[in-house]
Amino acid sequence: MTRKTIRQGNTRERIAAAAARIMAEDGIDDFALAKRKAVRQLGLEGGRLALPGNDEIEAELRAYRSLYQVEEHSFRIAELQRSALEAMRALERFRPYLTGPVLKGTAGPYAEIELQLFPESPKDVELYLLDRRIPYDTREVTRYSGDRARAVAVLALQWEGTPLKLSVFDSRDERLALKTSIAGRVAERAGLGEVSAMVARLDESAPT
Repeated sequence: MTRKTIRQGNTRERIAAAAARIMAEDGIDDFALAKRKAVRQLGLEGGRLALPGNDEIEAELRAYRSLYQVEEHSFRIAELQRSALEAMRALERFRPYLTGPVLKGTAGPYAEIELQLFPESPKDVELYLLDRRIPYDTREVTRYSGDRARAVAVLALQWEGTPLKLSVFDSRDERLALKTSIAGRVAERAGLGEVSAMVARLDESAPT
């Protein structure tokens, strides 16, 4: 192993650790933003850098929280997962799946709950919210299955005081492995039964 390779590895580790600390302390869930802040904080701007992957930062984030935020973080994750389950039960007809930091257990204190929905008609979700006078913002993003792109509506709203993001897919996409970019990893997700079991385990382990 060359000295250059060792230096690159050390720099990568420093950026991952700094990004994880920023995410934990500032409540940031955006990996790209945390990397940029870490690079700036470490005074590494202007050079060609081998940036750490999101999985490396996630590992550092878990380690940081296990040392410094174990109780408060565990409580917040449990709170968010219970809220996610309530939202999924309310939206059951649209075949919801939990994804993102709340599912992984890496969510920060200001995290939003991310759900994927697979309704028979995407408009049914908006009608559901309008009928209940739930205000929401909408935008369109691109998601991928393999190298095939698909346009997805994302609805952002408040669910009992917690930010909720609904990605509304075509019903035929439910069986596909979905990614946020062509080169990205397949997004982990959990259905209603899995999240119910997850929350049940939390309740069983909660102090009485």
